[in-house]
Amino acid sequence: MHRLIAALGAGPVDVFGSSGGAINGLALVAGHPEQVRTLVAHEPPTTQVLPDREPALAACVAIRETYQREGFGPAMAKFIALVSYPGPIPPGFADQPGPNPAEFGLPTEDDGSRDDPLVGLNMPSTPGYQPDFGALRAAPTRIVIGVGADSAEMLGGRAGIAVAERLGPAPVTFPGGHDGFLGGEYGGMGKPDAFAAKLREVLAG
Repeated sequence: MHRLIAALGAGPVDVFGSSGGAINGLALVAGHPEQVRTLVAHEPPTTQVLPDREPALAACVAIRETYQREGFGPAMAKFIALVSYPGPIPPGFADQPGPNPAEFGLPTEDDGSRDDPLVGLNMPSTPGYQPDFGALRAAPTRIVIGVGADSAEMLGGRAGIAVAERLGPAPVTFPGGHDGFLGGEYGGMGKPDAFAAKLREVLAG
């Protein structure tokens, strides 16, 4: 992101990122604050700010191990179970069998590929990211943490609230849940029109 903004000569820019994209946005502001005017970080799922970080991170490791052992469908089913769990992740959650992938329309057969960026490359490094709160608080960037109205009790929402508490300003509630901006893509249906209206309102200050 830093190299792209620099190559385009486009900074400072406004950035919206959700989930792992929100974590990337926080990392960008911490390292290159001069490039970002406003960051809207929607539900950054950094487990490091949560009291249940150990079982949550263990579950992320188990997702990657499931992917390497069984393929995309079973790993993604375990991922969905983790991110949609209401409340703190209990000890031993990582060792529980995951849901049937078919329940989510996911493949049950292993196609042999191991190049999925979400359950392969980004587990557990993205949810294991530790924000540099000192750098974020010192940055001139306006940082807005967003939390879904329907997902505040789930991992991404809880982490977003905890990040906002460390930075100072209260989080902004966005319509829908963790997928509030989706309009049917990838099987998720949020509230994209209401979400976009809220985002425009936030960016307008």
